[in-house]
Amino acid sequence: MSDPKNTAQRRLATIAACLAIVALCIVFVDRAVSTWSHGHLHGMPYFDPLTHIVDPLHSGPAWCLVLVGIAVCAGWRPRDAGMTLVAICLSLITAYAVKEAIKYACGRTWPETWVANNPSWIKDGSFGFHPFHGKEGWASFPSGHTTLIATFATVWWHRVRPLRWLGVGLTILVAVGLVGADYHFVGDIMAGAFLGIACASGVLAILFRVPAP
Repeated sequence: MSDPKNTAQRRLATIAACLAIVALCIVFVDRAVSTWSHGHLHGMPYFDPLTHIVDPLHSGPAWCLVLVGIAVCAGWRPRDAGMTLVAICLSLITAYAVKEAIKYACGRTWPETWVANNPSWIKDGSFGFHPFHGKEGWASFPSGHTTLIATFATVWWHRVRPLRWLGVGLTILVAVGLVGADYHFVGDIMAGAFLGIACASGVLAILFRVPAP
């Protein structure tokens, strides 16, 4: 049996490492990669479609849980595959709520201008965090797309072991799409990935007692 103190220390070290990676990206990587992507990849049609891999994960989990609830009321009892589906849905709903709260709290400007002439790094050199700003143009951090696909991939990794690399591959494709289309800074993507893993790990620990990383 593992030592609880060592386990807690390991988890704190993991959190600290994740925060350090995100901070390093923000300080040293984000502006350079965004500028390069805009200058070399802007307008290419290959990247935007990759970001739409996540589309079913936005509202799909809530509707799926509604159907699961109806089925349970009708007498259905989820077994292994059914519990995996429930875990995916609960993890995604949790991750969606948490990332929205963090976006609002951080108020980070986007790499490029998307809505209502919002300030951005490419358009006018705007780069930073404006806590609790609240508008759509200040919601770059963390990447919601990456949060959702990383959440799905984490549950998939633990529950569908024969195809576990599928989730990782989808996560990489979404990240490539986001960077190539200059939709997010690298720091946003890394933060989204860590957040997705954390949310999914929490749900897995509750439902299946899977040890958190």
